[in-house]
Amino acid sequence: AGPTRAMGGDAEGGLASLGLEANRIVFVRNLPFKMSAEELYDLFGRHGSVRQIRQGTSPTTRGSAYVVYDHVISAKSAVEQLSGFNVAGRYIVVRYHQQSRIDRKTL
Repeated sequence: AGPTRAMGGDAEGGLASLGLEANRIVFVRNLPFKMSAEELYDLFGRHGSVRQIRQGTSPTTRGSAYVVYDHVISAKSAVEQLSGFNVAGRYIVVRYHQQSRIDRKTL
């Protein structure tokens, strides 16, 4: 059994099918503004061990967050299961973090 099986997946749904954009960091938007860090950890922790969550606090970043998982498989689960999920009447969007997008904006 290789590392894919150890993570509970197989070639169809495990590491082999992640794609190039997959990584341990997911970007979330359309979150309720009053959602607490504890509520975020509860929601995203259902999909794996969360290392860190950074919520947007400025007027332009409120309602967004970055969630850093310990394992890419956990991030994959969150993207697949939580994107479009209704949280307090808001449908959240969960995507893999794409470093190249940020790099282009800051140059």
